[in-house]
Amino acid sequence: MTRLFFSTDVHGSERCFKKFINAGKFYKADVLIMGGDLTGKLIIPIVKQPNGKYTAQLLGENHLLREDEIDNFERRVKSIGFYPFITSQEKMKELQNDPKKVDDLFKRLICNSIEEWINFAEERLRNTGIKCFISAGNDDAPYVEEILKKLESDYVINPEGKVVYIDDNHEMVSVGYSNITPWKCPRDIPEESLYKKIENAVSQVKNMSNCIFNFHCPPVNTSIDQAPKLDEELKPVLQPGGKPEMISAGCVSVRKAIEKYQPLLGLHGHIHESKGFCKIGRTFCINPGSEYSEGILRGFLAKITDKGLGDYMFTTG
Repeated sequence: MTRLFFSTDVHGSERCFKKFINAGKFYKADVLIMGGDLTGKLIIPIVKQPNGKYTAQLLGENHLLREDEIDNFERRVKSIGFYPFITSQEKMKELQNDPKKVDDLFKRLICNSIEEWINFAEERLRNTGIKCFISAGNDDAPYVEEILKKLESDYVINPEGKVVYIDDNHEMVSVGYSNITPWKCPRDIPEESLYKKIENAVSQVKNMSNCIFNFHCPPVNTSIDQAPKLDEELKPVLQPGGKPEMISAGCVSVRKAIEKYQPLLGLHGHIHESKGFCKIGRTFCINPGSEYSEGILRGFLAKITDKGLGDYMFTTG
């Protein structure tokens, strides 16, 4: 029997990632699986002023900070998935006038963050016997995948596009790409290309009946792929009464592969507001959802046995 803990879509939240790693011991898990979308979306400049204090904007609020307040402010910024950057007024003007410098800075901050996270995972998991699989998602730039490959070890593993064994009897195949989304994310690709990636990965599986599909995008037309419909300005379309109109935003290719191969379990994320589970044939598919911006880690804990999926539960913490 193997205890598996799955979470996904932390989007730069250092608090959520550390909770994920610490969940191994807390839940007595044998295997940790992070399903992608590791990186955040925004730099928060912390600008030194002539009077020695620092100014910053966070979530629409202006902050005036003393030097001894910066560490706490940085921790808050990182906890909700942003990247703090201490700078001068002169450097800030340079960045405002040079988009390439901003892009280079963003990449550097992301790379530094991922490296710090992997080092944290190595430190906490060393000599515990817990395996940890960490994938990139569709919202992660290609260089994130390269960092994960570079920093791989015996127990912190990037499983993208290949078959790995989570124990002696259960294989897992992982694909972090998505079909095209309204946001045109770095690893959004057409359905046809995505299905080829899935087929290439799945072709390596030896025992499909005990296999786990760790596919970032959920299968289309299910209870775990429901998202607000967006208008041309990417704003939610509201129904009479003010509730958002929901649509199926999952992946045709993922559903096609699940229907064809019928693995034991499907681990998905991508659509944060669609926590739940569904069955496609014999395959039990889940999406734990995401509340990364609140520093809340949503997860899925399950026992995997030679006879199939045992006890399971969704977690929040």
